[in-house]
Amino acid sequence: MTTQVPETEIVSSRRIACDGGEGALGHPRVWLQIAEDQGWVECPYCDKRYILEGHEAAQS
Repeated sequence: MTTQVPETEIVSSRRIACDGGEGALGHPRVWLQIAEDQGWVECPYCDKRYILEGHEAAQS
């Protein structure tokens, strides 16, 4: 059995919206704020990770 890795997206803004991206199969739209010191944030619904441009190398 394999585990799916959550989707990752590189973004240029610290404030982003996530709605699951699958229309009616998605989730309620939530606004997420990327902390300056962390450089990324995960959606609490779908676990999609948003990485602020320039912080990609810090991801493990």
